[in-house]
Amino acid sequence: MKIEGKIGFIGGGQMGEAMIRGILQAKLVTADQILVMDPADSRRADLSAQYSVGVHDQAAPIWSECVIIILAVKPQIMEKVLEDNREMIAETQLLISIAAGITLSFLEQHTPANSRIIRVMPNTPALVLEAASALSAGSCATPDDIATATAIFDAIGRTVLVDECHLDAVTGLSGSGPAYVFTFIEALIDAGLRVGLSRPVAEILVKQTVLGATKLAMASSDHPAQLRAMVTSPGGTTIAGLHELESAGFTGIIMSAVEAATKRSAELGS
Repeated sequence: MKIEGKIGFIGGGQMGEAMIRGILQAKLVTADQILVMDPADSRRADLSAQYSVGVHDQAAPIWSECVIIILAVKPQIMEKVLEDNREMIAETQLLISIAAGITLSFLEQHTPANSRIIRVMPNTPALVLEAASALSAGSCATPDDIATATAIFDAIGRTVLVDECHLDAVTGLSGSGPAYVFTFIEALIDAGLRVGLSRPVAEILVKQTVLGATKLAMASSDHPAQLRAMVTSPGGTTIAGLHELESAGFTGIIMSAVEAATKRSAELGS
């Protein structure tokens, strides 16, 4: 997909940079179609030098020149950003917010009537262009808007479309999920040390094992239980280890963690 017109970023932090890198690599736009507003001189200089994008210390050029605006600011300043620029927002523009916890109703309340808005929740693996992103469309967003937003976030990983009521669950699962995976990786490395491996060896083996297993799961249409069965022979080492995991309630612990994070997301959002 080739995007016509300019894309503007309000905020040039790590997530914004990841999106810039992804959409340039995917050739959705060229560098001269990207404008970034960031208040930090050093940040603007870095983005300009590394990606050859246009940079500004004020938002006005973004609103006046861009057809797609990525709102990549901290949630606590979103209201000020929108209210300060409300008069410059046009119906012809697509607004995409990646601010955690900022609802579509909040965004619609602080923008002109009929504004086309999409809310997206990417997660931190966006930094290596492997994000899991969930997208929810506002009442005035068109099918073309959804397709455009999907193309942008597919450039930094994989994207799903969900009703906004499910975004707390998305937060609990994929938003917090990397922390669960990192904890699992750390535990496996420690287990390697416990059974006598050196740390460098354990780290390589664990990280490659998690990467390889994930790639296999992504490439296969088999249910994870079938993939697990491929590794698990009767009376063998794997079933002995799996028995310990199940005895400790591993599956239930993971389910409880996701449920707790989902509940907390709903509390913070309210």
